[in-house]
Amino acid sequence: MYCFTEVLYHGKNHLISCNSAEKIMFSQHNPLFSVDGSLSSRSQEFLCIFLCACTSIICCSSDCHCVTFFLNLHQHSFYYFFYCLQENRQFGSKMTDSKYFTTTKKGEIFELKAELNSDKKEKKKEAVKKVIASMTVGKDVSALFPDVVNCMQTDNLELKKLVYLYLMNYAKSQPDMAIMAVNTFVKDCEDPNPLIRALAVRTMGCIRVDKITEYLCEPLRKCLKDEDPYVRKTAAVCVAKLHDINAQLVEDQGFLDTLKDLISDSNPMVVANAVAALSEIAESHPNSNLMDLNPQTMNKLLTALNECTEWGQIFILDCLANYTPRDDRESQSICERVTPRLSHANSAVVLSAVKVLMKFMEMLPKDLDYYGTLLKKLAPPLVTLLSAEPELQYVALRNINLIVQRRPEILKHEMKVFYVKYNDPIYVKLEKLDIMIRLASQANIAQVLAELKEYATEVDVDFVRKAVRAIGRCAIKVEQSAERCVSTLLDLIQTKVNYVVQEAIVVIKDIFRKYPNKYESVIATLCENLDSLDEPEARAAMIWIVGEYAERIDNADELLESFLEGFHDESTQVQLQLLTAIVKLFLKKPTETQELVQQVLSLATQDSDNPDLRDRGYIYWRLLSTDPVAAKEVVLAEKPLISEETDLIEPTLLEELICHIGTLASVYHKPPSAFVEGNHGVQHKGLPGSAGSAESESPDAVSAGAATEAPAAVIPSQGDLLGDLLNLDLTPPATTGPLPHSGGMQMGAMDLLGGGLDSLLGGDLGGSPAMGAGFGAPPAAMPPAFSAPVSGSLYDLFDLDNGVGMPLGSFCPPKTVWLPAMKAKGLEISGTFVRHAGVIQMEMTITNKAMSVMTGFAIQFNRNSFGLAPAGPIQVPSPLSPNQNIEVSLPLNTVGPVMKMEPLNNLQVAFKNNIDVFYFSCQYPISVLFAEDGKMERQVFLATWKDIPNENESQFQIKDCHLNSDAASNKLQSINIFTIAERTVDGQDMLYQSMKLTNGIWALAELKVQAGNPNYTVSLKCRAPEVSQCVFQSYEAVLKN
Repeated sequence: MYCFTEVLYHGKNHLISCNSAEKIMFSQHNPLFSVDGSLSSRSQEFLCIFLCACTSIICCSSDCHCVTFFLNLHQHSFYYFFYCLQENRQFGSKMTDSKYFTTTKKGEIFELKAELNSDKKEKKKEAVKKVIASMTVGKDVSALFPDVVNCMQTDNLELKKLVYLYLMNYAKSQPDMAIMAVNTFVKDCEDPNPLIRALAVRTMGCIRVDKITEYLCEPLRKCLKDEDPYVRKTAAVCVAKLHDINAQLVEDQGFLDTLKDLISDSNPMVVANAVAALSEIAESHPNSNLMDLNPQTMNKLLTALNECTEWGQIFILDCLANYTPRDDRESQSICERVTPRLSHANSAVVLSAVKVLMKFMEMLPKDLDYYGTLLKKLAPPLVTLLSAEPELQYVALRNINLIVQRRPEILKHEMKVFYVKYNDPIYVKLEKLDIMIRLASQANIAQVLAELKEYATEVDVDFVRKAVRAIGRCAIKVEQSAERCVSTLLDLIQTKVNYVVQEAIVVIKDIFRKYPNKYESVIATLCENLDSLDEPEARAAMIWIVGEYAERIDNADELLESFLEGFHDESTQVQLQLLTAIVKLFLKKPTETQELVQQVLSLATQDSDNPDLRDRGYIYWRLLSTDPVAAKEVVLAEKPLISEETDLIEPTLLEELICHIGTLASVYHKPPSAFVEGNHGVQHKGLPGSAGSAESESPDAVSAGAATEAPAAVIPSQGDLLGDLLNLDLTPPATTGPLPHSGGMQMGAMDLLGGGLDSLLGGDLGGSPAMGAGFGAPPAAMPPAFSAPVSGSLYDLFDLDNGVGMPLGSFCPPKTVWLPAMKAKGLEISGTFVRHAGVIQMEMTITNKAMSVMTGFAIQFNRNSFGLAPAGPIQVPSPLSPNQNIEVSLPLNTVGPVMKMEPLNNLQVAFKNNIDVFYFSCQYPISVLFAEDGKMERQVFLATWKDIPNENESQFQIKDCHLNSDAASNKLQSINIFTIAERTVDGQDMLYQSMKLTNGIWALAELKVQAGNPNYTVSLKCRAPEVSQCVFQSYEAVLKN
């Protein structure tokens, strides 16, 4: 069964609908239908209001919104409900039409056929009701199609509605028969009754049959200009339905222009529906630029906002959120007119208004008085949302979570409303807990800790665990409260409640990381609870504490040895931590722990099937056997302090989610592209630049820039091969000579005890036979790579200093004829684009093939995707005699006006001389826009690669290319495509590369080159995926040149 959440999302991406809808939203306990198939009592009121709202406003395409919902819920149930609603009937025991659902007679179709052809109007109407009832319960009554269609010719509005319901259901399966109804539809569109006119055009829009669509154009055109606003608003939605069926037809007939004109309509509901229809079309065609928002349009929308229904207000507010104000004054003006919506009774309107205000606040100076006033006005409506049902509270809390991450000052004085109530569901409790931590500060930390300590004594285990972790997060976030938090955690440990103790140990480990050498006095208390730990995370945390502070724990070796007894039964997390802790212990107390470290290295390298554990064991083994000083510097290195907020949403993603407040994206905390199938209609949004940061850019430039900033602050995880590759230690080795295989070490001989490895270990270690003669000899099972001499190969993997060598020379594409002489009265222009020393040059050969001299040359560019424009006038020596040609180089910059072109790298040029003005188009290689500072740091590269959605990845084949990876890398660097990393997997060289366009867009690439295979594979990732095709063309042009 579909849930209402999906209906509202697919309809318009709104989670919270009208007040009656709120009663059932997200509820799993109030099913729409009872066991016997009838409507449940709780659903009757909801369904009535929901359908009335949907059918009059938002049903703008038949494959979304409420119609599809009810068809999916029950194949035909929607139609009869719809009919009953329009006739103002009631559901339940008082419903007078229940008799139509009780018949089980055989031969019913034959009887219905006879009744449908009756001369009596009442009998005919009763027959149509029986047909609709049969259709509602799932019976196939398509055989009656011609007979039902004949009933359309009537003045009875009730009968006409019933027939239209039947047609909407069966027209798709009977398209040839549906043509019979066209004349009646056209006639009804000119009926004196506006209800019939609107009903006819709405029904024609719902019938998704191509043969009928062409007949809909003229009636729709008349209805769009109808004198009655009800007809106009219905026709506006019909345009969106028709566009979904046949987009080209809508554009050819000029309906989009008419729809734009309706935004200036005098009726606010017509304006709202026009905005809804245009938004729907714009979402499915992001590049159409339908919603051409300007100050005049914004004024009309803001005027209509005060008078239309709540659904209309939501659509208008969503449209406002896509506008970028010119300056802070306009931003303030819009905020002042939107602020009254915060007091609306409908929570969807409130959240949509908050979204608009959150976006436009970015452009207001923080020292402005109105800015502080606006912050105060935002708090009460958000607090009011928390007085609703738990399901709505959860949606509100998820949105508030985003808001407080962006602007915590809005709710900094409202901490008490987030205190957990005893009867809150667990999902509400956990969300409130998270927001409490985000709002915690030195001013309120005492109250927060008192609450959290109380929560830690609850009976709900999951909630208690989160509460204990929250105490640790408070200690990390508010330094002044750390001591009080540690004291609270120790009190909780004394309760001896197992899961409380384990969570407390986990968070104390983080506190040790944040505040080293400050709270280590509690270690003794922690060690007393060692035997009660049975969860991997808690055991790993305790092992880390013992290893990190082994010099302060007298029996550290005994404690770690107790874990070692069941080494193979431990989780991987515990095994890795135990291996590291014992190596730390060995480096701190070498003479006492020789056998222990032998044992753990043997277990990790020879008895384990886990590759991560084996690799770490071999690395430690090699470190200890070659240079104990280096081992100490690596293993006992000073740890970086953990950040105050490790769970904050990455800033770029947060900006995008703020632009989706009130939608499913704000509940999932994921961008729509992460859970909407395909990229169709998904647009990346971002907040405008803050006030005073720069001059306001064009909307195109702003949206492009906001969507393409590289999130340098993302912390990469270590979970994949690319992560492991890019996180290798790049420090060059101390020597490049072969490693000796004896216990006596010659390099790094001065170890932490000052006497070489032999004196450190007391000579031959003996012990396990698998250990060989001593630590200097690697085990027999060690891979050859570990026995091979150490060379500079690891450092060469990321040669960040030298890269892949200096470029051999900038790539220059061959010239092509842009303007033939026969089209320009004897003027011929051929040319190409190059980039030299950071300057883009338009290299041209101008030839005079006319019989007269040419003078007065000038050039101008149209708006283009990247703002290319001449840096100065073109310098052509005049006059240019017949049959003479001249080479001209025109410097370009990228500060011109921006407009997206198709294709993206298309450039429209006007060239003038004394004869005429000539126009031509050419395409520049996007490589001329690659900046010289396009080399990413490897950590930023990895973080950005992971952060860009997989849907933005494109893969291309470059055929017939006979270069090795080094040559390919050299060639690509000549056009500012920089190699960040290189590795070889199964004989295939993989180059990881980055490039940066002049407008700040970053593109990342993975180039696969295999020896003997002339076909390369390049995978491109970019926050603006439209760029990928042009980038690939540059790859192909350079590598095959």
